[in-house]
Amino acid sequence: MRIGVLSDTHIPYAAKGLPEKALDILATVDVIIHAGDFQDISVIDKLTSIASFYGVSGNMDPPEIRSMLPEKRVLRLQGFTIGVIHGWGSPAGLEDRIFTAFDEYKIDAIVFGHSHNAVSHVNNNLLFFNPGSPTDNRFAKTNSIGILTLDKEITGEILKI
Repeated sequence: MRIGVLSDTHIPYAAKGLPEKALDILATVDVIIHAGDFQDISVIDKLTSIASFYGVSGNMDPPEIRSMLPEKRVLRLQGFTIGVIHGWGSPAGLEDRIFTAFDEYKIDAIVFGHSHNAVSHVNNNLLFFNPGSPTDNRFAKTNSIGILTLDKEITGEILKI
């Protein structure tokens, strides 16, 4: 299973819409996860028209989105357990904070956003995965999205766009 992962789209503030290159990549996935900071419900509408969709709300999302999506969620896909959360506070220590949000679960990966900096690394058999932002590079040098592949193991890939 291939999962397209986005976060921090910040539409329409960072861009009018999702970049075509991101949409082309998402057209090849089975599931889409968005880790918050959509800012406009049109992003959710677009993503749900492409593939099965799971999302969480972020700190910059309006009440309309916050009422639709939880702040965190746990997904069980292809035998893997994936925690999804936006994140909060300073980028320093972000991974430690989000890890504690899933203390009560045995998870294989945490998908998060907030920092706009792409991350894909394993720490103590747990994949930390932040796809970066496809539209906003205020805090990162490049725009990106991610792909999680669920097979015998769960792996993550960051794609610059």
